[in-house]
Amino acid sequence: MRGYSQIIIEANQAAEKNPGVELGALCISLKFPVSQVAKKLNISRQAVYDWFSGRAKPARSSYPKIHELIEELKQ
Repeated sequence: MRGYSQIIIEANQAAEKNPGVELGALCISLKFPVSQVAKKLNISRQAVYDWFSGRAKPARSSYPKIHELIEELKQ
């Protein structure tokens, strides 16, 4: 398994907070793979990277699934 690049880590830390960035910070700290996030949320890996880096914000309709995944990962 590959880890997160320094570019993604730094972009995540500098990004304006939203659920996608929050999920990214958690996944980075847990080394939870982007591919698994994409699969669980039924989105592309590129969309996950864009959320994590703050380049894009998730649609409000995705917030419940994102919060559910955040809670799952915290357990």
